[in-house]
Amino acid sequence: MDQNSIAAEVSRVANATYGHSRRIMPEQPWWNNLDPVFHKFPDDFYLDTRTQVVVESLAMLDVITRTGFASLATLFALIGTMRQLKTDNTERHFYTALADRGDVDAVFPRPTAPINVTRKPVNVRFAPQGAITETLSFESPYQTLNPALQPHYSTLRRNGTAWAQYWRHGDKPRPTLCVIHGFILDSHWLNSRFFHLDWFYRQGYDIVLYTLPFHGNRQERWAPYSGHGVFSYGACHLNETALQGVHDFRLLMNWLEQENGVEKIGVTGISLGGYTSALLAATEERLHFSIPIVPVASLTDVIFEWAPAGPLIKLGLRMAGVSIPEARHAMAVQSPLTWKPKLPKERLMIVGGAGDRVVPPKHARLLWDHWDQPRLHWFPGNHIIHLDQGVYLKDMARFIAGTGF
Repeated sequence: MDQNSIAAEVSRVANATYGHSRRIMPEQPWWNNLDPVFHKFPDDFYLDTRTQVVVESLAMLDVITRTGFASLATLFALIGTMRQLKTDNTERHFYTALADRGDVDAVFPRPTAPINVTRKPVNVRFAPQGAITETLSFESPYQTLNPALQPHYSTLRRNGTAWAQYWRHGDKPRPTLCVIHGFILDSHWLNSRFFHLDWFYRQGYDIVLYTLPFHGNRQERWAPYSGHGVFSYGACHLNETALQGVHDFRLLMNWLEQENGVEKIGVTGISLGGYTSALLAATEERLHFSIPIVPVASLTDVIFEWAPAGPLIKLGLRMAGVSIPEARHAMAVQSPLTWKPKLPKERLMIVGGAGDRVVPPKHARLLWDHWDQPRLHWFPGNHIIHLDQGVYLKDMARFIAGTGF
């Protein structure tokens, strides 16, 4: 069976399996009503034997990958996370009260502070011929939503500067496709190659590659790996990191509109970038579309699946007397499941991997249900290896064109 046949089989069976099955997204508040062992739910697709072998083999590779990521995080971040358990257990009530309030604009107020963007030409060998390529940076005015976290958060100074790479045609303001990378994998070269951004550029779009907090130039000098600061200081810090990722992106949107005359901005992202893309769909009505790829729906539940970190975190929660619903509640302010999207479902699309075990398919399915089942594309790969990527990129391009972008 060739690659296109495998892709077609996964798409056909996925639609039959998921397109007509019962919803798994519970009533709100989802953190109380989602099964406490959701992270143990299976992620099976009923495929023909040959396709099943391909998907399951890639799934096993993902189990190895996520174990490596989780081991790395455990080695460098778990001590700091465990130290924060007492503080988190106190400060989590600040965030649970906001989740209960249900006001997305109170958690994600639209930033209006002026920013001074520094533009520096950069030689991007992998950019399309004739593209004007620049590095953008600006000082982030972000202040933690919870004032109690600001003194420590402000000491992470390199994270206080936001970064992006900008490819533009230069002749006139163009519809701009913004791309958000995944955890650790922030390289502009890697993401431009992975998403075939030169192909999207040649379709007439300008391109922005946005760097998430604590990644790339935003990581502290002593950080052992890019993204270290995301999970290293506890759940409340993680809340603020997700909120800052949305805040700084929206400031960049302001700048693109006000200083560059850009009228249409769309976003896509992979993994943690997909999670951020989904949050942006819930907070930013100016977006023309949002396309999360292999997105997380609940960080709490996905972390529980990552051995060895997951079992240790669950042990820490038991020691602190915190249940799984309470742990979800503490992080609910930064989950897209908590908020209704501000974009109509005609401008939402989700891409999921049948063999993904870093962010299992049930997360894409949960978000799909929450978004009232918009366009959904399943591919026969895992979190890193996307076998029919050309197929879903063309599907994305058709979707984007269909929105009038």
